[in-house]
Amino acid sequence: MAKDPKLGKLTVYLYIPNIIGYIRVLMNVVAFALCFSNKKLFSVLYFLSFVCDGIDGWCARKFNQVSTFGAVLDMVTDRISTACLLVILSQQYRPGLVFLSLLALDIASHWLQMYSTFLLGKASHKDVKDSSSWLFKLYYGNRMFMAFCCVACEVLYIILFLIAEPHSESVIDVLLHASKQSFLLSALVLSVLFGWAIKQAVNVIQMKTAADVCVLYDINKKQKP
Repeated sequence: MAKDPKLGKLTVYLYIPNIIGYIRVLMNVVAFALCFSNKKLFSVLYFLSFVCDGIDGWCARKFNQVSTFGAVLDMVTDRISTACLLVILSQQYRPGLVFLSLLALDIASHWLQMYSTFLLGKASHKDVKDSSSWLFKLYYGNRMFMAFCCVACEVLYIILFLIAEPHSESVIDVLLHASKQSFLLSALVLSVLFGWAIKQAVNVIQMKTAADVCVLYDINKKQKP
């Protein structure tokens, strides 16, 4: 008997990690709908959505439900949610170009990395064993380290969103003022700044490495008879 292709597709769409991915999308939609009326609820929903990113990955491996669709859904959800928050922060702080530049770096580096992964025929964009950068290999090779950097980045953006005032100016001035009010906040900001800085450095390395792959692909293609 021939297999029903629709049943096969539906099975993948209903993988446990993919269902968690849909829940993440809904949480982000609700979070951003309420971001200006309820900052605390927004922060909770946004962070929970981010935590679920780790949970769905664990479920995918646990139940053998790893899928290309799930990986793309995760990355698109991550990139869009972070982009939306960075756009909001760009309107709350000056210069806003700082946050828009971070947004551009985040999207460009991940898009190039995904594209270069397909050119090389790799199964995952996290396969960077052949990279010459020790930081790049450490980031993708150690899940705990990568998780710390990603969480630190998102927590920093959430903190900036929560402490932003109606007429916020320099992000550095606001952070310094808020840190003086609370030792715990000061310690938290310092710890997440380290992870945030590593994440941005990895994004730069990732973008350059992926761009090189695309250029080498073109060169090799033209040199073939």
